[in-house]
Amino acid sequence: MKQFLLGALTAVAVFSLGAILFMRFGLAEVRGDIPASRLEGSLMRMAVHASVRRHAPAVPNPVQPTEENLIDGGKMFLNECAGCHGTPGKARKWSDTLYPPAPQLPEVGTEYSEAQIFWVAKHGIRRTGMFANGVWDSDQKLWTLAAYIYRIRNLPPRVAEAIDKAAKDGG
Repeated sequence: MKQFLLGALTAVAVFSLGAILFMRFGLAEVRGDIPASRLEGSLMRMAVHASVRRHAPAVPNPVQPTEENLIDGGKMFLNECAGCHGTPGKARKWSDTLYPPAPQLPEVGTEYSEAQIFWVAKHGIRRTGMFANGVWDSDQKLWTLAAYIYRIRNLPPRVAEAIDKAAKDGG
């Protein structure tokens, strides 16, 4: 048993040293204009989702999802988020040069809760294009945005029409 534990510790130490040397000698790919490896994408996605789940408080959204609030959130989305996360009803204009790629929310929606969306919008995600909007936007505004994003793939018809009109009018 003692030899097994010693062998396991040695394997962990060798793997850790190898990973450090791999990065220290510049062998890790960092270019933003090529796709990440499957392993890198998988690890990054897992780390981001686990961290958001851990740090975002499980609190209810104080902003009610009324049609007016959803329209306000949709207009905020068009003006502040659509450049990276996509405009409802429009195809993307560029390739995924952000890493990790910004989720195209009108197409794929989100698996985050409203509280988690609020937390991401407020604090951002380090080493991605998602910056901390809480620096300049109020919590009220971010909760309104979270209500819209949470429902982005299942909006009431009146809200969807108002957002389509706003998108055509330029926000």
